[in-house]
Amino acid sequence: MKVLIIGSGGREHAFAHALRQSPSLTELYAAPGNAGILEQARAAAIDPADHDAVAAFCARVGIDLVIVGPEAPLVAGLADDLRAAGVDVLGPSGAAAELEGSKAFVKQLAFDNDIPTAASETHSTAHAALNALDRFELPLVVKADGLAAGKGVIIAQSRAEAEAAIHACFDGVFGDAGSRVVIEAFLTGEEISCFALCDGTEYRWLGSAQDHKRVGEGDTGPNTGGMGAYTPAPCLTPALEAEVRRSIIEPTLHAMAQAGTPFQGILFAGIMLTATGPQLLEYNVRFGDPEAQVILPRLGEGALDLFHAAATGRLAEVDASIRMDDRHALTVVMATEGYPGSYAKGSALRLPEDPSGDHVIIFHAGTKREGQDLLAHGGRVLSVTGMGDSLREAQARAYAAVNSIHWPEGFFRRDIGWRALPADPD
Repeated sequence: MKVLIIGSGGREHAFAHALRQSPSLTELYAAPGNAGILEQARAAAIDPADHDAVAAFCARVGIDLVIVGPEAPLVAGLADDLRAAGVDVLGPSGAAAELEGSKAFVKQLAFDNDIPTAASETHSTAHAALNALDRFELPLVVKADGLAAGKGVIIAQSRAEAEAAIHACFDGVFGDAGSRVVIEAFLTGEEISCFALCDGTEYRWLGSAQDHKRVGEGDTGPNTGGMGAYTPAPCLTPALEAEVRRSIIEPTLHAMAQAGTPFQGILFAGIMLTATGPQLLEYNVRFGDPEAQVILPRLGEGALDLFHAAATGRLAEVDASIRMDDRHALTVVMATEGYPGSYAKGSALRLPEDPSGDHVIIFHAGTKREGQDLLAHGGRVLSVTGMGDSLREAQARAYAAVNSIHWPEGFFRRDIGWRALPADPD
């Protein structure tokens, strides 16, 4: 089977690694890829934003499956255009991608289908949004409705912060994403990420993970794209998993199918485990990054067949349970000094030749090659994943590999896994 991966981050490298385990794979391409991905895949010289060019490449090369990693191409309708050209795609239609493209859409869907979520209001003017603040207790959450590259969610501790967030949205700080705002009650509890592989009607559970969003130890400092993650999340007990599936995942998929916009692809539910039960925070329509770097290595050699079954509406033909590796996985993100603020590009990295067999995988994100040199070319640069029979073992292997990487200009958090493990890693 010939596969094209769209994207250039750690998530897409995790896809490439997973696909390489499959005996069904014959050729792998990536657009645009990164230094690590292009060690496993051939570069496709196409612009993913040019849908016609992507479709023409697929026809010329004979691509059997396209896997779209990031959210923006999905919201822009890339999957629709490829399917119209006869290409199978792991990723939702533009209409189904509204689950990530519009927070207001998700809130309405939840309210209409009795899916537990925080109370909220959606407004299209600053005046109406400011007036709505009187109806919420502090802290509260202000969200830009559309895609804002992970920056459009503000937890306001004071009235002044909430007002500033609303003005930022309507003043264009988040572009068109802020033309509407969602004001939401603040939920407390344990936050987790849950993943399901969907084919429009059927789904298969891919597990849970916990991300570490803030840049500093103890979850301090500004938010990032993610500084590390681990799976499974111990706080999601079997009983809570069953409740998440019954009260959140399944009614969402049913509602989308009933609306004529069935969801195909990776459904990522951000869940808060509150004192009254699981509540939906948000949906993403693709794997998270770095959650993909801990979930995908556990799928084994059947990953490609599963993805193709989901893309072609055939999950019912696949065993009801996915045979996932039962080991724990933990990943540590290495970032360029200065991230998530301004940072310099072009510093050199030196990786170990063999970090630890099949127990450790070094995923590339913001990297590029110049001759024989491996250079940092982004904020988040590497994601180092350890596997183990316990979370503690996975953590130890990940940090041992991190410490073997020579990169003076990089940094990383030393407490990934702290929610589940009481002591800091060695």
